[in-house]
Amino acid sequence: MASYIPQKQLENLRQIVKPGKVIIIYGPRRCGKTTLIEKYLEGISKKCLYVSGEDITIQNYLGSGSVEKLKDFVGKNELLVIDEAQKAKNIGLNLKLIIDHIKGLEVIATGSSSFDLARHVGEPLTGRKYTLKIHPLAQMELANIENPAQTEANLEKRLIYGSYPEVVLSNDDRERERYLKEIIGSYLYKDVLELDGIRHSDKIVRLLQLLAFQICAEVSFSEIGKQLGMSKNTVERYLDLLEKAFVIYRLSGFCRNLRKEISKNPRYYFYDVGIRNALINNFNPLEVRDDAGLLWENYIISERMKKQEYLQFGANNYFWRTYDQKEIDLVEEREGKVFGYEIKWGKKRLRPPKLWNESYPGARYELIERENYLKFIT
Repeated sequence: MASYIPQKQLENLRQIVKPGKVIIIYGPRRCGKTTLIEKYLEGISKKCLYVSGEDITIQNYLGSGSVEKLKDFVGKNELLVIDEAQKAKNIGLNLKLIIDHIKGLEVIATGSSSFDLARHVGEPLTGRKYTLKIHPLAQMELANIENPAQTEANLEKRLIYGSYPEVVLSNDDRERERYLKEIIGSYLYKDVLELDGIRHSDKIVRLLQLLAFQICAEVSFSEIGKQLGMSKNTVERYLDLLEKAFVIYRLSGFCRNLRKEISKNPRYYFYDVGIRNALINNFNPLEVRDDAGLLWENYIISERMKKQEYLQFGANNYFWRTYDQKEIDLVEEREGKVFGYEIKWGKKRLRPPKLWNESYPGARYELIERENYLKFIT
């Protein structure tokens, strides 16, 4: 297998880098942000200053708030790249000073926690930034190095071990397991635990394990709070931080105020199903699992969201469920239309629920299964 898998965001990055703008690249640790930057730099001839926000000397310059100090720091370079930019104090304000006072400079900043970086760059860089999000490898990227037969053969591995670059490039299942456990041990909580006021690292782990057993199901904050001995508000806060550290994401219930629709509790999914399986230490083959359908649903929705991000077509994403158990796994609202997608691993159910058709007469409906899923996610 190739040692580099072409990244979709590389094409998008090339189109948006320009003087007077800061490009912010977010994504989980180990998902390929550094590789993306290196590949971008291979294709350009500009003078570049590449620094890490984790370096204390760099932090002193980038947090200085002094135009002269920042000018000295950048020197005659035409491109400034800052890895882990959220580590530098007041990074947003200092990037604004750099952009405003050093004409013709291009800037790229990366961060593994959208919370810290967004909090610091949000307001100061209004109108001065573009944002790119990077995920573990998407099937639309893997299609560059696989033929359809290989994709079919690799599907079970994707559902068990996920799509982190090192997992995909490894040929050994034991190695994949070790790597995922290492991510959980070393990286997964790091960004969250560095944030203010997080005291219960053990509860973060238990919270994630509870979510891992509840993927694709509605989550009650009160219920989880009772199980963990935490308040409902603390549970909500921890979940919010885990979203901002790119571990999980949520879908809310789609509701147009029909009394029969459930919309109160959200559902949570993992950005990467390999991480989910590592949290509950279950790497068993699909034929002996009782959660294959849930893994499939999580995988398809995550891949669809990568496609939305990389092809830059905006959509609001929801699930739909009624009190009498009728449901649709993914609802997309885009271009003024509503699209319902039922995601099935096993036996087919071809017809949409009657109430769906009655409630949303103009809405589309499609069944996503193993025969047609590739078109949906690539």
